[in-house]
Amino acid sequence: MRIREQASWTRARLGRAGPSLDLLTAHFDRHVYAPHAHDEFTIGVTVGGSEVIAYRGGRIHSYPGSIVVLEPGEMHTGGPAASEGYAYRALYTEPSLLTDGTLGGLPHFRDAVLHDPELATALRRAHTDISACPDPLEAESRLPWLLTALARRHSTARASDDTLPGADHIARAVRDRLADELLDPPSLAALATDLGLSRYQLLRAFRTTMGVPPYAWLAQHRVAKARGLLESGLRPAEVAGLVGFADQAHLTRWFRRVLGVTPAAYRNSVRNSVQDTAG
Repeated sequence: MRIREQASWTRARLGRAGPSLDLLTAHFDRHVYAPHAHDEFTIGVTVGGSEVIAYRGGRIHSYPGSIVVLEPGEMHTGGPAASEGYAYRALYTEPSLLTDGTLGGLPHFRDAVLHDPELATALRRAHTDISACPDPLEAESRLPWLLTALARRHSTARASDDTLPGADHIARAVRDRLADELLDPPSLAALATDLGLSRYQLLRAFRTTMGVPPYAWLAQHRVAKARGLLESGLRPAEVAGLVGFADQAHLTRWFRRVLGVTPAAYRNSVRNSVQDTAG
């Protein structure tokens, strides 16, 4: 028998000791929300079916790929628009996360349902990855960046000036701090404050110079460290904690992304090669 109603919550922290942000993964066939409002922005991506939402005196519909933005304090309901129900991913964010990298104060979204396939895909992927492993640096690297993009593209806010002299120096300084504090990296907000920047400016400088966001650079650096430990004979479960991954599954996810094999397969192949050479 198919389960009709599913909902799970994940709480992610934005950087070490940073503020938390809630993520919801849900599928509803029948559930209809009672009228309510949130103190935060509600930002969702519909991934299946269709939802109908009572909002601002009217009724709006979302479909797969739609981004839904509900502003703080706005009363609303939500429920299935058809018998097959609907599925969505949502995050609940403090308004301040949408003002970094923009001008004009708190952004206002005239349209609650947005069509932006590229951004919808990026939000869905980030939500899925962070829900599976709420790594603080990954959450802080990905979510504020995407929220700024959302505000810049679709709200009344204006984009701030992206010109940032010395981006190479900024990126190298951040890279070195992350490498030095491999097991417990500092938050990007703290690094930005130390450098006299906003978090958005730091992220832009790092991504422009290094080609990847900070969490991805650090993950690849950890994988490089893990290779040496695996070659020395340590097991993946031991190695994960020694290089700063949350657990073996976190290590495996990144090891496969970077090298195309699991840590266990890599360890076994290296050990077999050593034995063959010795023989």
